[in-house]
Amino acid sequence: MTAAENVCYTLINVPMDSEPPSEISLKNDLGNCDMSASLTSFPPVEKGDVKLKTEALKKVIIMILNGEKLPGLLMTIIRFVLPLQDHTIKKLLLVFWEIVPKTTPDGRLLQEMILVCDAYRKDLQHPNEFIRGSTLRFLCKLKEAELLEPLMPAIRACLEHRHSYVRRNAVLAIYTIYRNFEHLIPDAPELIHDFLVNEKDASCKRNAFMMLIHADQDRALDYLSTCIDQVQTFGDILQLVIVELIYKVCHANPSERARFIRCIYNLLQSSSPAVKYEAAGTLVTLSSAPTAIKAAAQCYIDLIIKESDNNVKLIVLDRLIELKEHPSHERVLQDLVMDILRVLSTPDLEVRKKTLQLALDLVSSRNVEELVIVLKKEVIKTNNVTEHEDTDKYRQLLVRTLHSCSVRFPDMAANVIPVLMEFLSDNNEAAAADVLEFVREAIQRFENLRPLIVEKMLEVFHAIKSVKIYRGALWILGEYCSTKEDIQSVMTEVRRSLGEIPIVESEIKKEAGELKPEEEVSVGPAQKLVTEMGTYATQSALSSSRPAKKEEDRPPLRGFLLDGDFFVAASLATTLTKIALRYVSLVQEKKKQNSFNAEAMLLMATILHLGKSSLPKKPITDDDVDRISLCLKVLSECSPLMNDIFNKECRQSLSHMLSAKLEEEKLSQKKESEKRNVTIQPDDPISFMQLTAKNEMSSKEDQFQLSLLAAMGNTQRKEAADPLASKLNKVVTQLTGFSDPVYAEAYVHVNQYDIVLDVLVVNQTSDTLQNCTLELATLGDLKLVEKPSPLTLAPHDFANIKANVKVASTENGIIFGNVVYDVSGAASDRNCVVLSDIHIDIMDYIQPASCTDAEFRQMWAEFEWENKVTVNTNIIDLNEYLQHILKSTNMKCLTPEKALSGYCGFMAANLYARSIFGEDALANVSIEKPIHLGPEAPVTGHIRIRAKSQGMALSLGDKINLSQKKTSL
Repeated sequence: MTAAENVCYTLINVPMDSEPPSEISLKNDLGNCDMSASLTSFPPVEKGDVKLKTEALKKVIIMILNGEKLPGLLMTIIRFVLPLQDHTIKKLLLVFWEIVPKTTPDGRLLQEMILVCDAYRKDLQHPNEFIRGSTLRFLCKLKEAELLEPLMPAIRACLEHRHSYVRRNAVLAIYTIYRNFEHLIPDAPELIHDFLVNEKDASCKRNAFMMLIHADQDRALDYLSTCIDQVQTFGDILQLVIVELIYKVCHANPSERARFIRCIYNLLQSSSPAVKYEAAGTLVTLSSAPTAIKAAAQCYIDLIIKESDNNVKLIVLDRLIELKEHPSHERVLQDLVMDILRVLSTPDLEVRKKTLQLALDLVSSRNVEELVIVLKKEVIKTNNVTEHEDTDKYRQLLVRTLHSCSVRFPDMAANVIPVLMEFLSDNNEAAAADVLEFVREAIQRFENLRPLIVEKMLEVFHAIKSVKIYRGALWILGEYCSTKEDIQSVMTEVRRSLGEIPIVESEIKKEAGELKPEEEVSVGPAQKLVTEMGTYATQSALSSSRPAKKEEDRPPLRGFLLDGDFFVAASLATTLTKIALRYVSLVQEKKKQNSFNAEAMLLMATILHLGKSSLPKKPITDDDVDRISLCLKVLSECSPLMNDIFNKECRQSLSHMLSAKLEEEKLSQKKESEKRNVTIQPDDPISFMQLTAKNEMSSKEDQFQLSLLAAMGNTQRKEAADPLASKLNKVVTQLTGFSDPVYAEAYVHVNQYDIVLDVLVVNQTSDTLQNCTLELATLGDLKLVEKPSPLTLAPHDFANIKANVKVASTENGIIFGNVVYDVSGAASDRNCVVLSDIHIDIMDYIQPASCTDAEFRQMWAEFEWENKVTVNTNIIDLNEYLQHILKSTNMKCLTPEKALSGYCGFMAANLYARSIFGEDALANVSIEKPIHLGPEAPVTGHIRIRAKSQGMALSLGDKINLSQKKTSL
C-alpha cells in the first residue's frame, strides 16, 4: 500500500449502556417538527434545536454501522437535516453518506441521491473553505460514478480557490476519482501538472506531485527535471516525496541513476532531519561507490549528534551498523571511526554502548591509536564527573572497550595500562573488577609489560577499597613479582596494609584505652576569672585527647579481617607462600631466607590467632584455617614439589584458561564472518540487471515497503509481508463447537507488544442475530484495548471481528470470554455461547541473548524468584536434551562448546534469554545420565530458573515442563 493509498479511519465512541432507539423516535428527533402542522403546510415548521438532531444523527450512524438498514430515515434526513448550515451536522452527514446504502438491491442508484448530489454541489461552492475542503475529502471515499459526474466542474473549480486547504483536498479528490473512474476526468495528469507548475504552497505541491508519481510517472519526472536544481529550496514534505520517486524510478530502471543521484547528494544537505535520513538510505541502495557510502554515513553521524531524541539516535545507529555488515562498506566506515566517536557526547548509556561496539568492530591498525587516545580521555572525564547515575556503567564500558583494543593490538597495552590501573582504587567494584581482569590478562600475555604493571600495582595497592579487588591484586603480585626488590616491596605493602602486629594484642590495647603515641596533649586556652576578692585570675587546663576510633583509620587489610572476611587472609597466605618460596630461590644467604620465611609465617600465625579470637565480627571458617595451616606447613618444609605447584602450576592454569577464551572468541568471530559472507551456490541463476524484465525488477524488496513493515514490527519475519501467507502459517484456534448456534474461530497474530485476535463468527441458525457482541476478558499482564462493536448477523451469515490486546510483560496470559446476542423477534433474554480459552505463548516474547560470566553471576545473586524444574524426559543423551531445551525455550547456552564436549555422565550449563520488555531470564541445567540403570535410561536432574519477576520464572518453568519430552514424529 503506497502513501497515497493509506486508509483513513474515523473513530466513533459508542455508549454501551444505552438502549438502541426505535426508528419512529429517531424520525421524530431528526424531523423535529410539528406533525399536525406538516399536514397543512409545507415545508413543515421546525420547532426543535440543532443539538437534538445532532444526537439523533449520531445514533443513526451507530445503528447503520451495526448492520441496521433504516431505509425510512433517508428522506427525513434529506428534508430536515441536509439543509442545515451547522458545521457539526455537516461533518456528521459526511460520515452518514459514506456508510449509508446508496443503491437499490439490483444495484441501481437511489432516486433520493440526486438531491444529495445537488446539496454537495452547493457545498463545493460554499464560501467557507472548511466546508469546501471537508466535502472534497468526503468525495475521495465515494465509489458511485453517477454521483460524482455532476460534481466534476465544481471539483475542477476548487483547484483555483484562494485557500490552500481547499486546493490540496481538490488534488486528492481528483487523484482518487481518476484512479477509480478515469473516464470522468481523463485529462487529470495534464491538469495537475499545470497546477503543480504554478502552485506555491508546499502541501499542495506535495499532493500534486504524489498524484503524478502514481498516475503519470513520466510527467512527474519531467517536472522534476525542470526544477532539479531548486529541490533544496522546496519544503521538506515535497522533498520526501521526491526522494521516494527517485528511489522507485532508479529501482525499476537502473539506467536513470546517473540522472538523479546528484539530486540525492544535494538532499543530504537538507535542513529537515527526515529528508536527510531518507536521502542517505536511498543513496546507499542506489550506489555502492565509496564516496556515496561515506556521504551517507557522514549524514547519519551528523543526525545522531544533532538529534536530541534518544530513540532517533538508536534508529540511525542501527542503520550505521547495517552499513558495517556489508563487507565492501566496512573499509569506508573505518575511516570515519573518529567521527563515530563524537556520538559519545550523548549522555544516554544505550547510545554510548552501541557506539563503542560499532567503533570496536571498525577499529584497525590504522586508527587504533587515535581510538585509544579518545577512550583514555573519556575514561579520565568519568573520573571527574560523578553526578550522572550511569557514569559508573559508562566507565565499565570504556574499560572493556580498551581491554578488547589492547588484546587485539598489543602495542597499545603500554599506553592503556597506566591510566586504567588508577581505577583499581575506584569505589565502583564492577569497573575495578573489569580493570583487574584486563591487568591479569595483560600481565600473562605481554611479558615486556610485567615490570610496569607490577610497579603500578604496588603504587595503587594501599588505596584499594574493595576486598574482591584486593584479593585479585594480591594474587597478581604473588604470581608475577620475580625480582628480589619487588618481593621486598610486596612484603612492605602487606605489612603496611596489615598494621601493627600481633593484631590481637594491639586491638585489645586500643579497646582498653591505653595511651598511644598518636594521642595528643594540648593546653586549653586560658580563661579570665573573677575571684571573691574582686581581682582577676587566669586558669588553663592540660588535657589529653585520643582520636575517635574510626573504621576508616584502620589499614585496609586489617579492616577486612576485623569485619570477618577471612577469605582474603587465605589469599594472602598463598601470596606470601609464593613470594617466600621465590625469595628462597633468588637469595643465597641462609639468614635472609630464614628471616623472610619467619616474617611470612608470623603474619599467617597472627591472622590465625585473630580468627580464633572474639574480635572479628565473624569467626574464621574451617576452610580458611586449613588453607593458612597448609601454607605454614609448606613454608616450614620448603619442598621442591610444593615450589612447583605454587609457582608454576597456578600460572599454567591461567594460561590454559586465557588460551581457551581466545580460541572461543576467534571461533565466534569466524562464525560471524561466515554469516556475513554471501554464499552463492553453483547452480544459482545469474541475474543481469539490463536483461531483467520490469515486472521482475519490481519484485525486489522495496525500501519504503520494508520501512512500513518495520513500523508494523514484521522485520523479523519477511513472510509476514503477505498477510495471506502469514495467516496460512498460523494455527486456527477453535473457540466454539460445530453444533453451537454461533461458531467462532480465531487467528492469533502476535506483533511485539500487541496481540491481534482475528475472530471469525458464523451464524449457524436461520434467525437474524442482533447485537451480536464478542465479550473478552484477560488473565495475566494482558489488557484489552477496546471492546469490539456489536453487529447484526443475517441467517447463515458470517463476520470478522478484530480485537487488540496489549501485552505488558512476559507472563503466560489467558484470553477468555463469550459471544452474546439477541434473536430478532424473540422475547427471551440475551443468549450466550461460552468461548474456549486462548493461551498466549511466552515464546513469542523471549529472544536469545548473551552476557558475560560476571554479569550472569551478578544477576543470579540479585534475582529473587527461582523455579526449580525436575527433569522428566524420554531423551537418553545429555547433549540432545540440552539442545532440545534450547530450542523449546529460545534461550542461548553461555557455557562454551568446548566445556560441553566429551562424555562424562553429567553436564552443567548456563542459559540466558531476554524478553522484548527487557526482562532477563537465567537458567542453570544440571543433568546426569544414570549409568547404573542401563544405556537406555533417560536423562535425570534439575533445571533452576531465576528471574526478576515471579511471572517470568513460573511461565518459563511451565514451558519447560510442557516441552521436556521429545515427541516422536
